Amino acid sequence: MIEATIDIKTKAGAMSTFTAAPGEGKYPPVILYMDAPGIREELRDFARRIAAQGYFVLLPDMYYRLGEIRFDMSKGADEFKRMFGAMGSLNNALVMDDTRGMLDYLATAPHAKAGPRGCIGYCMSGQYVVSAAGTFPDDFAASASLYGVGIVTDQPDSPHKLAAQIKGELYLGFAEKDTYVPDNVIPDLTAALDQHKVDYRLDIWPGTDHGFCFPQRPAYVEAAAEGVWKLVFEMFKRRL
Repeated sequence: MIEATIDIKTKAGAMSTFTAAPGEGKYPPVILYMDAPGIREELRDFARRIAAQGYFVLLPDMYYRLGEIRFDMSKGADEFKRMFGAMGSLNNALVMDDTRGMLDYLATAPHAKAGPRGCIGYCMSGQYVVSAAGTFPDDFAASASLYGVGIVTDQPDSPHKLAAQIKGELYLGFAEKDTYVPDNVIPDLTAALDQHKVDYRLDIWPGTDHGFCFPQRPAYVEAAAEGVWKLVFEMFKRRL
């Protein structure tokens, strides 16, 4: 496997990005949008797992505007407060600017195959996956959002309002219990996707809470997490 950390040019500057490719050659690109705790080895391992399936993976440090920040969630309430502050520094417009920068980079990247792209995101980035699918419909053919927050809001930039623009396939996996996802989200989201005939699958994974995909989190549920990987990789194989 070939790994590197590079700077990708964006409207805001240089975005540090971990990359992973199976080896020499060109592969369908996949963008891995991080969850709120940010860049850590656990996420790099996710990038490596995706790359091992035959993809060129970008894992951007989405907090780059704040400098290089890392969190130690074992420190408790103050660290959670700092994390939520960083999470709040992002919005759909900023992340779509960053996504444009990544797509521009992929156009000439040595390990990136021309053609359709994929993306996957967790937690805070579930909304950005859906936004990317709707903002760049000719680029993203396969997009996966896991227990995503902020997908349905009452704001003008609510990602679900982009359903009419989505051309690719969309996978949405939610936890059975998730205090970060209000009760209206799933019905409102499915109504929008159905109305615009989006090709999607939505699962609510039994016996799970927010964060169930990450092995180093207390909420981890191996059967559900592996089930998600299976479905996502099947979608990537179909579409990329």
